[in-house]
Amino acid sequence: MKLGIVGLPNVGKSTLFNAITNAGAEAANYPFCTIDPNVGVVPVPDHRLDSLSEMYHPKKLTPAVVEFVDIAGLVKGASKGEGLGNKFLSHIRQVDAIVHVVRCFDNDNIIHVDGSVDPKRDIETINLELILSDIEILDRRIDKTAKLFKGDKKYGPELQLLERLKEHLEKGLTARTMECSEEEKELFETFDLLSGKPVIYAANMDEAGFAGDYHKNPRYTAVSNIAKEEHSELIPICAQMEEEISGMDNEEKALFLSELGLPESGLDRLIGACYLLLGLISYLTAGAPEVRAWTIKKGTRAPQAAGKIHSDFERGFIRAEVIHFDDLMACGSLANAKEKGLVRSEGKEYIMRDGDVVLFRFNV
Repeated sequence: MKLGIVGLPNVGKSTLFNAITNAGAEAANYPFCTIDPNVGVVPVPDHRLDSLSEMYHPKKLTPAVVEFVDIAGLVKGASKGEGLGNKFLSHIRQVDAIVHVVRCFDNDNIIHVDGSVDPKRDIETINLELILSDIEILDRRIDKTAKLFKGDKKYGPELQLLERLKEHLEKGLTARTMECSEEEKELFETFDLLSGKPVIYAANMDEAGFAGDYHKNPRYTAVSNIAKEEHSELIPICAQMEEEISGMDNEEKALFLSELGLPESGLDRLIGACYLLLGLISYLTAGAPEVRAWTIKKGTRAPQAAGKIHSDFERGFIRAEVIHFDDLMACGSLANAKEKGLVRSEGKEYIMRDGDVVLFRFNV
């Protein structure tokens, strides 16, 4: 899973990136301090791995991972190449989802490119650049599809969808807000539009704004209203505070968060929101050599889940021996679980569940 952190310059993107990856991207008070995207890989927090590790004492413990890409600040005119805009837009094209950092704090020492803090305007600025870039792409695809349609009428539905989508974008609306049928969704995904990518809005507040009742903060409310309209995810965050706690050990961090009344860090909430937004779950494999988490889409069947481990597992799939994590923990061991009949043998049609502990049987 690859997530691109975007936003206007000086909204806290690189500070947030530093906090969640400890990668040390330069967080300077001027636009374009992050010209080439910084990339950081972070483990997905999963308490189940620790429990399985205590049970199996594996040689290796491998969590699922998320890749964060810190993309330089976009500005007005990016879609026309302003501020190296085309380069930055190409970086966004490579990610699975966008983490859109929106500034919700005042600080006279940190310059805002538009001279004032206005979350709604800032979101519209970024969205407009993505939309303008998408319209250029659609124009080329419409021309190509129209030519194909003259020779083969099967391209009619695609041409209609492209034209309807262009009309939608020309109203200043993002591609992700357009209603599509299930058939159209499959086609829509092939267009690879920037404004069609799933978005998590990260409302970045200062410590005072975050520690107080941020739900009453009008800037947070403005971001929240946009997220609801788009059916996007939203997390309140204080990037500065996340950077402070990123250097703490687990015990210190837990105590610090507890004092603030927070059940988990901003990173944990961000990853949770990503999984929810992209419809992802994790299944687990466990044994003495390795305990590992694997990320799949909800609705994935057993053979395709096995294919995440190796293509041979999918090709030669025979069956999956499955027990849910909670049942395994309640039994204390796999042997006890088998005695109680809780380990199931599942075939090719089995749909994986979050927290399944699986052993795949295959023959190639």
